[in-house]
Amino acid sequence: MSDNVRIEREDNIGLICLNKPPVNALGVALRTSIYNAFSELLSDDQVKAIVLYGEGRFFSAGADIKDFARAAEKPTLPELLKTLNDSPKPVIAALHGVAFGGALELALSAHLRVATHGLKVALPEVKLGLLPGAGGTQRLTRLTGIAAAIDVICSGRHLSDKEALSLGIVTRVVDGTVRDAGITAAKEVLTGELKTVPTDSLRVELDDAALSAAQDKLSKGLTAPQRALEAIRAATLPIDEGLAKERALFMELMQGEERAGLVHAFFAERATSKIPEASNATRTIVRVGVVGGGTMGTGIAAAFCIAGFPVSLIETDAKCVTNARATVEKTLAGALKRGKLSEQDHADALEQLITSIELRELASVDLVIEAVFEDMVVKQELFQKLDTLCKPNTILATNTSYLDINQIAAATNRPDDVIGLHFFSPAHIMRLLEVVVADKTAPEVVATSFEIARRISKIPVRSGVCDGFIGNRILTSYRKVCEYLVLDGADFQQVDHALTDFGFAMGPFAVGDLAGLDIARASRVRTAVTRPPEERYSRVADLICDQGWFGSKTGSGYYLYSDDKLTGPNPQVQAIVENERAALSIAAKSFDDGEIVARCVTAMIQEAVKVLEEGIALRPIDIDAVKLFGYGFPKHRGGPLHLADQIGIDTVIARIEDYSAEDSYFWQVPRLLRDMVKRKQTFSDLNAQYDATGKNDGSKA
Repeated sequence: MSDNVRIEREDNIGLICLNKPPVNALGVALRTSIYNAFSELLSDDQVKAIVLYGEGRFFSAGADIKDFARAAEKPTLPELLKTLNDSPKPVIAALHGVAFGGALELALSAHLRVATHGLKVALPEVKLGLLPGAGGTQRLTRLTGIAAAIDVICSGRHLSDKEALSLGIVTRVVDGTVRDAGITAAKEVLTGELKTVPTDSLRVELDDAALSAAQDKLSKGLTAPQRALEAIRAATLPIDEGLAKERALFMELMQGEERAGLVHAFFAERATSKIPEASNATRTIVRVGVVGGGTMGTGIAAAFCIAGFPVSLIETDAKCVTNARATVEKTLAGALKRGKLSEQDHADALEQLITSIELRELASVDLVIEAVFEDMVVKQELFQKLDTLCKPNTILATNTSYLDINQIAAATNRPDDVIGLHFFSPAHIMRLLEVVVADKTAPEVVATSFEIARRISKIPVRSGVCDGFIGNRILTSYRKVCEYLVLDGADFQQVDHALTDFGFAMGPFAVGDLAGLDIARASRVRTAVTRPPEERYSRVADLICDQGWFGSKTGSGYYLYSDDKLTGPNPQVQAIVENERAALSIAAKSFDDGEIVARCVTAMIQEAVKVLEEGIALRPIDIDAVKLFGYGFPKHRGGPLHLADQIGIDTVIARIEDYSAEDSYFWQVPRLLRDMVKRKQTFSDLNAQYDATGKNDGSKA
């Protein structure tokens, strides 16, 4: 028998053990092995019942996403599951660890399911732009009813063993080994103590109220949950008709751009750890120091506390120290309440948190992260102190959003220990971490930073040094084109609306209000002296700030606020815009939502390509990861460079050339785009090329 499964026999019980490390992924190889093993046990007259269970930590994490292209190879997953369901011998699925996606569908095709404590189950396909396509919508709905099935399938959320038991997904949850649990259940089935219930023998009542409520909720969202709802409704049909409907809907989604974008996002999260420095030895990080007790500093400190690190948080005076500690304690209390921390871990985190005004508390830390005011002189002075205070091999990290880390490193006598760790607010929640590698940063410091990022549950992306690094540099270009649109005739509300319809959680002007318009203004002031005279500049945001309107924190910005809640647009902003148009002799023109989105997306793509050309990012998928996990780029769009492939490189170039007739300084076709057209390459090709060679073909490197 294949190495992917192990056939066992105990008395008159036949067992099939899934044994395909590391997660028993249900690709072609494993499902073929299960099918063959099942056929062997069916033909064995001594075997009266069959148990499926998994070796290792999991029953199975589900389908192998890399195997999606082979979904039609026989035996297909639906064919395997029908064989199990139709078995004349009782089939028991014994579950432990996790049973996700196709693995849960496999279990649902068995005649009985038992579990050991700690099991989690889910049908998470909607998160990949799909729906369960091997009977999940039909079998689960018959077990749980329509309302519960909608909750589980259309959200893709994980269920605990207790919830799975309460919904009837499993019949019992026991202690002990999963193998023993399966054998015990099989014996009780054969003696009649336990009754098997094939899911295709069940019927489900139509629940119009639940379906209608879900339809109203899902109608303006992604396609996959809506199609899943259609499949759930089909569970009221005879099983064969329902399965056919489900499969048709599944195949429709398989061809969609939404699925392609979400699958790309899934792989982007995992691809970023492949860096040139990965093979280097890492430094041991036990205790972490954070300098700066503001919003970012306390968030960073909390992230490390939650991950179990002892943390020393330094502020400038006693009052700031008190406030900073209170903020971290509040965050930790929230983590405890949400189940992110156990009672013991919460107590340990508080005990291991030191707050002080004394920098000397950092003398023994292994990693120190500064999160002080965004000013080069302030940061250089701090790093000079850290250089003399911290022990050898301590990593000195800056959380700067824009500043040149080479200049910060030059203030020390150990530039090889200096690196950028750019967190995103709130730092204990946001998953992206830009790891900014300066010219003299030691390779083991980079490797250590990536290891630490994973330990605090972040998605690390390697970036080179430039103004704004990957994310903020592209954001700046995006914001400029939004401001140009308003100057040229679009209403700021229309721009926000068009981009939220595209998939962003908030439009750029609402985001500006939330972040604080004074923050963005400080960045513009910092770069004003280097702004080329040819560059177009909108003063609208500056004129709004001149009124003392900095967004939600002052009650006014582009919008008006009461108790931090948006109450409507600020009518005086329109007057500012119209006056500025008049001063610049701009004749307002209209833009439809599609044109707004096209310009904004194209601006992001254009700047992203420049970032890639310059070697600031290693590969296109890194840029997509930054925008997806740090800047709210719609996940189902896959990121700006994945989207560029969907749009077509020729179309992107044509758009830039068209827009350049209005502004030839801002709109310039990057050399890499033209080279890609000549080579007939896509950004997906560049990702694959980097994986094969470790080189960025479009960069200066």
